[in-house]
Amino acid sequence: MTLFIFYCFAAVLIFAATMVITARNPVHAAMYLVLAFFNSAALWIMAGAEFLGIVLVLVYVGAVMVLFLFVVMMLDINLEKLREGFVRHLYIGLPIAVVMVVQMLLVVGSGIMDPATLPSGDLPIPEDAGNTALLGSVLYTVYVYPFELAAVILLVAIIAAIMLTLRRREGTKHQDPGRQVKVRKEDRLRTVDLPRNQQSGSR
Repeated sequence: MTLFIFYCFAAVLIFAATMVITARNPVHAAMYLVLAFFNSAALWIMAGAEFLGIVLVLVYVGAVMVLFLFVVMMLDINLEKLREGFVRHLYIGLPIAVVMVVQMLLVVGSGIMDPATLPSGDLPIPEDAGNTALLGSVLYTVYVYPFELAAVILLVAIIAAIMLTLRRREGTKHQDPGRQVKVRKEDRLRTVDLPRNQQSGSR
């Protein structure tokens, strides 16, 4: 029964991941990514890593995906141009995808992920420690430099997203609070003297 549930979650995860990269609408792609995160969290929980599963739902689904949707809405992506560029850039994206898959297969099949071969550091860890304590002890001792490097990369990505939202686009309207504060009555109101015949006709 457990194996059947695992294959169900794995099948939905593969389907959602495929739809993320093939969906033409970026909002639909973000929704499929949420589905992929939920199924990944279920697989983490089934593997005994409850902390990773809960963090995946709370952090990525609850916070990161909301930011994703905000960025997609603010960037004002041209969907017609996006559809045209999918096939045109396929010859670049397909080799990159193949290289990534080969790298993942090499890492998984080389025995690097075997817990017996992983460095444990010099910190004494109790035998009854949970996966949260084990993850924190390894993350902030053995892998502290890759962790900090990932934080710097995320900071650069945030700055790039802000710069993309602040770029100048044709047809957009901007407000100048300084000019709004300095406005005078003569700038907003204009009195017009109408001839007498027009005044009588307007009555």
